[in-house]
Amino acid sequence: MRRSQRLVSYGDDPNQVAELYLPDGTPRGVVVVIHGGFWKAKYDRSLGQPLSASLAEAGWVAWNLEYRRVGNGGGVPQTLDDVAAGIDALAEVGDLDTSTVVTLGHSAGGHLATWAASRGRFDQWPERVPVTAVVSQAGVLDLHAAYDLGLGGGAVEAFLGHPPGPADDPVDPIRQAPLDVPLWCVHGRSDTTVPISQSRAYVAAATAAGGTADLLEVDGDHFELIDTASPAWARTLEILDTLR
Repeated sequence: MRRSQRLVSYGDDPNQVAELYLPDGTPRGVVVVIHGGFWKAKYDRSLGQPLSASLAEAGWVAWNLEYRRVGNGGGVPQTLDDVAAGIDALAEVGDLDTSTVVTLGHSAGGHLATWAASRGRFDQWPERVPVTAVVSQAGVLDLHAAYDLGLGGGAVEAFLGHPPGPADDPVDPIRQAPLDVPLWCVHGRSDTTVPISQSRAYVAAATAAGGTADLLEVDGDHFELIDTASPAWARTLEILDTLR
């Protein structure tokens, strides 16, 4: 399918924007693409552009979401506020059908994609557009374990503004498991940036608590998952195929 693209603002900050990719024909649903980079400002939505184009080619509306990050006004709660507002902004975009809204995030974006599906549990982030499924690609899903391992050179502490503690449970995906919607973790077995133990631990916790969560272990490293020519990305598209 061919695609068209435009930039949409959902706030006053230059980082409060999303790129809308539309397929040719009736969309299969909406995929919110949330880029990674350990929540740091030097990484931006360009990481999600190839994925968004591929999703539109496959018949999905792709919403490539940018947000404030550590170093340009982000961190907790600003980054989370932006992700929540950016997803809810889909309600104002034309005649989009938001009955199927999948969040798909890589690395720290996997954290945000998973968190977004639990945000409605908290008064601070009321849902206007609920998430109906999640795909976490090598997601940072246990902030305590990620902090203990020093992932991203202290990225968890920089994101939270302090070492993780009980007060951070609302923003720590593993402490909100299980979600009320299905989740898939896709993770490379040779990932040394975010170890596969993050996804294994999350899926174990979610399924033990009665949730619907599956782990797809694939060959490759951290970045294989966002290479649209890779088998790992093809497997991710197959997961999306099961939703519609």
